[in-house]
Amino acid sequence: MAKVKITLVRSGIDRPESQKRTLKALGLTKMHRSVEVEATAQIRGMINKVQHLVEVKEA
Repeated sequence: MAKVKITLVRSGIDRPESQKRTLKALGLTKMHRSVEVEATAQIRGMINKVQHLVEVKEA
């Protein structure tokens, strides 16, 4: 399965609670930190929900 690298580029502060929880579930807790995860359908859906806060690159 393919992997994606997700970097938090905008803060989750002052965002709806569901978006904050999605960021935490992705493992993004601090600005400019990155995580590398499998590109499953569930992860793609989570990325879609917070796409305005993250940067995604194929790893």
